[in-house]
Amino acid sequence: MAVEKSIGSSSLVEVLDRILDKGIVIDAWVRVSLVGIELLAVEARVVIASVETYLKYAEAIGLTAPISAAA
Repeated sequence: MAVEKSIGSSSLVEVLDRILDKGIVIDAWVRVSLVGIELLAVEARVVIASVETYLKYAEAIGLTAPISAAA
């Protein structure tokens, strides 16, 4: 996948449009322990994409049933 770089500045609308078109996944985890005792564990996965983009990639990796033609 080629990386595109633009010379000018991007507006917030352009950035939001690109994120919704391509999608973004943030996967993070935090563990806090003291003397070997785990005090806090937080795991999070955030997916930001348009519904169309999400469904396209979710079907490709098998998260949804394929859409079949109406009988």
